[in-house]
Amino acid sequence: MLSTLLESRHIASPLPDAKAGELVGQIAEATGWRPYPQSIAATAGGIVFLARRGTEKRLCLLWKKGSQPVLASDFCGEPLTAEIDGIELAGQAGYLDHTNAEGLRKHFSFTRPQLIGVQPSFGAGDRLGLATPAHVRAVRGLGIRPFFAQQSIREMTRTGRSPEQVMDSATFGVLQEGYRDGFGADADHLKTTDDVDATAAAGFTMFTIDPGDHVDNEAETDDLVTLRRKFEALPWEQLGTTTVDQRARCIDKSVRLPDDSVVTLDEATLFRAAAKYGRALAHTAQMYRHLKAKMGDRPFELEMSVDETATPTSLAEHVFVASELARLGVEWVSLAPRFVGEFEKGVDYIGDLAAFERSFASHVAVAQHFGPYKISIHSGSDKFSIYPIAARLAGDLVHLKTAGTSYLEALRAIATIDPPLFREILAFAIERYPEDRASYHVSADLGKVPAPQGLSDAGLPAVLDEFDAREVLHVTFGSVLTAQEGGSPRFKERLMRALEENEEIHYDTVRAHIERHIRPFARAG
Repeated sequence: MLSTLLESRHIASPLPDAKAGELVGQIAEATGWRPYPQSIAATAGGIVFLARRGTEKRLCLLWKKGSQPVLASDFCGEPLTAEIDGIELAGQAGYLDHTNAEGLRKHFSFTRPQLIGVQPSFGAGDRLGLATPAHVRAVRGLGIRPFFAQQSIREMTRTGRSPEQVMDSATFGVLQEGYRDGFGADADHLKTTDDVDATAAAGFTMFTIDPGDHVDNEAETDDLVTLRRKFEALPWEQLGTTTVDQRARCIDKSVRLPDDSVVTLDEATLFRAAAKYGRALAHTAQMYRHLKAKMGDRPFELEMSVDETATPTSLAEHVFVASELARLGVEWVSLAPRFVGEFEKGVDYIGDLAAFERSFASHVAVAQHFGPYKISIHSGSDKFSIYPIAARLAGDLVHLKTAGTSYLEALRAIATIDPPLFREILAFAIERYPEDRASYHVSADLGKVPAPQGLSDAGLPAVLDEFDAREVLHVTFGSVLTAQEGGSPRFKERLMRALEENEEIHYDTVRAHIERHIRPFARAG
């Protein structure tokens, strides 16, 4: 078996369990490093695998002694020697660092992110850099396309991670689980061209532009005189048109959508839509042009997101935004409107489900007419009541984006693995919540969060099922992960070590929760 692999230029799928199991035992006995069975891959005279010894993981390479496969020069690590089935082997055991992640992406295409396109998709944010194996297990066989690398600049700043680290952890997780079906990488909520440059350099494939700072929420209730003044003051040069042409192009012009509804913009509706979103459109177009120049010949996908704004995106406003993006030459694969109701972090939808269904159906009709493109559901974690509605109405035109929920489920695992650590984190989160909630739209009441010292060990995991405690733990993630005590991390090292030492508990906990998100959208696959 080993001889065949060493002579292979490529194996299309992970080894069958029996063959992998036999080879794992041989490699472990010969090197001291026990491979993850599904991670074994071969190319150009060598084999590569992710392996574990105790709690330490390494990326290992093996090749016939005396040969020098091309791929060896793109990896670094400590020398390995072994003999298996009479074959003398050389190799190396390298750290899970950026150099070795780049080597994997160069030689094994399935570890590189790719374009996903207009297919139902799921974004799985990983704030700890440990959850990708669990995300792979959740998505496998459900026919939905994953984004395993997904993080916003805000989240990276709060967790002390870089775009390269986000990408690399996804690469190693995909290799570990032998996932060969392709994944995307979403640079989420980008607000500046510097954000674009940093994430483009790291190899991201989708770029979510967040022009929310340029949305005028007051336009929702402004009177007509104020709206007209704001309309006239828009940056028309950046928008590539004039007030006269904009009025002529839009006022009293009707758009018939695929559901046979007709949208007609009168003067007041145009002024309101333009005042609200005009500057956001100019910013998005500028970011798109910068991104296009930065990427050169590299293909990419774009999403526009206005979900983190104060007022819902109306049907007419969505029509206006989509038509203007097209006029400005922006190509996009998905759009995240601000939906009706409340999409608070880490908890279920708050609002009238019938109203959400009517509104969501209208947004899908706009996406069908001007695209097709996907309707992107941000703050999508734990919105279990709306998933069946979205899946039924959107079909393939849906992207569900989650982030903090995997961190919360990691804390659920910690509550089982290390109850004292969980109590410390909960007490700290309660202290930090009044300050950390400032940049989030949340409504948790600290008075309803149970005091950690009053809970039994057995009752700790259930804290993650309570609305108020879940939000408090969600929005304080950055403070928990960067907290210092005596010049050393207060929680992070203990948290990471506990999860690494008990990785199957961690994976099972996260997998089960993420699978609940995906199943309503599942396709045969």
